[in-house]
Amino acid sequence: MTGRRIRVVVADDEPLIRAGIRMILTSDPEIEVVAEAANGREAVEEARAHAADVVLLDIQMPVLDGLAALPELRRAVPNARVIVLTTFGERENVLRALEHGSVGFLLKDTAPAELIRAVRATAAGDAYLSPAATRHVVDQLASGREAARAEEARGRIEALSERERAVLALLGEGLSNADAGRRLHMSEGTVKTYVSRILAKLGCENRVQAALLARDAGL
Repeated sequence: MTGRRIRVVVADDEPLIRAGIRMILTSDPEIEVVAEAANGREAVEEARAHAADVVLLDIQMPVLDGLAALPELRRAVPNARVIVLTTFGERENVLRALEHGSVGFLLKDTAPAELIRAVRATAAGDAYLSPAATRHVVDQLASGREAARAEEARGRIEALSERERAVLALLGEGLSNADAGRRLHMSEGTVKTYVSRILAKLGCENRVQAALLARDAGL
């Protein structure tokens, strides 16, 4: 993102929420809210028109909801990073969003500083999830999975080394690279390398999918 501000599109059908997010994000001189959208169709159009770097996407919207908009966004603006806005009550929608390629999710009551960190991190190429939100939602999702998914997950992690499994287990707890490094007495950079290797071996697009897989496997 060197040389220009991060271009963000905010998609939510509630004007007050959009206004609040805009106010928070524009307080950071490196972030620019280039457009707002009240539904998924507008989100795709605005993201394409402004070559958005990050799209904050609500799930429940008219015309085209966030889940339906996700694959269209990926086709229309392949380089845009999508963060889903959610509530604890939308656990299955969150799962579907992650499987469709969102790089993470934020709760609508996220603290302003965390919202800014999330946008900056995803624009830099990382997935971002609040550790507290990750643990809560992943726990809920894992509790509802069928035994077949657990068996499949255990089979997939057999390709990992013991050290890689240890890192994966901490992803399942929602730890950041820095926190995982402290737990395992490794540098943050080393953990990041392990995470990249784990994602490649497991065929996961981001650390959220890997965290779900870790919980399915019982790590």
